[in-house]
Amino acid sequence: MAPINLPAFFTAVFALAVAAHPVWANAQIGIEKNAAAKANGKATGSPAGALYAWREDAMRFAADLAERRDLDPAWASAQLGQAVLLPRIPKLVLPPAVGTPKNWRVYKSRFIDPVRIGAGAAFWRTHREALTQAEKEYGVPAQIIVGIIGVETIYGRDTGNFRVIDALATLSFDFPIAHPRAAERQAFFRSELEQFLTLHHRAGSDPLAVRGSYAGAMGLPQFMPSSWVKYAVDFDADGKVDLFTSPVDAIGSVANYLKAFGWQTGMPTHYPVAFDAQKLDKDALLLPDILPTFSVASFAAKGAVLEGAALSHSGPLALVELQNGQDAASYVAGTENFYVITRYNWSSYYAMAVIELGREVAAAVNRSSGN
Repeated sequence: MAPINLPAFFTAVFALAVAAHPVWANAQIGIEKNAAAKANGKATGSPAGALYAWREDAMRFAADLAERRDLDPAWASAQLGQAVLLPRIPKLVLPPAVGTPKNWRVYKSRFIDPVRIGAGAAFWRTHREALTQAEKEYGVPAQIIVGIIGVETIYGRDTGNFRVIDALATLSFDFPIAHPRAAERQAFFRSELEQFLTLHHRAGSDPLAVRGSYAGAMGLPQFMPSSWVKYAVDFDADGKVDLFTSPVDAIGSVANYLKAFGWQTGMPTHYPVAFDAQKLDKDALLLPDILPTFSVASFAAKGAVLEGAALSHSGPLALVELQNGQDAASYVAGTENFYVITRYNWSSYYAMAVIELGREVAAAVNRSSGN
């Protein structure tokens, strides 16, 4: 049997689909323009803005997705076919150049500022009841929930302006091979693209209308599609989950996410730590990275000095290092709850920014309440 010419095959599928679904007309028009460009020798490979309808790997993915997830194959190919390559995005996911020093003070200044603190205090006052209910139901403090939403989107002010289907398609089929974990990350984004298309097919909504971050994160809490499916909740009980325009749903969903990853009610996120220079084995303390591994006794045996409530902490601890460029690094003893925050974004710098923003916002709310 002769091999199928996939672009020609899906062009035919689009032609049939357009008659029933006019919104798909853009894909057909795009295909015709690309076909004309190819005929004139002006189109090669996947130039910036190229429709993924012309990519055999993308169309095979759509067909396979439709079969495995029981989706309408014409719908799946039409939606993915209208995604376009965004050449800016692969550059944004590359890690910093080797040797680029991290700087906690600079990172912190991006998120702990008067504008974000003021917006957070207003958000807290407006949604105090939902925050109280989330804390009661999930055990996650209001200031941690507020810290996450503030760091992610300034309480909904900046939820991203990339079309999510374009971002996910670009990272699924044109992930930069220079990335040290390229295969793993590309597989992750293909899984997220699958979740995204399935979510919208089930809901009967338009995946082409959704905008978010360059990585495909969406809404006030910047949930990836898989997190939306697994952890988003209808916290305002209006019959639908809406992380774009319902701050209450966002509050409940963030709390549910953290609880699902092991948040322990009442446990601090971290403690101050100092060092005993004569016993210090910093390499051993840093070896597990931010994964809590050490008991209080083993922590102390390697030269980490704790005081007060930290001495009676019953769970494991991690030495968290926050570099400050050319200056001396900052350190804290991170608990299991600190580690849970890094499951939202795998960065100790992110976790500390969330914690400190939440603390500053809580203080601002208390000041305005006269407490």
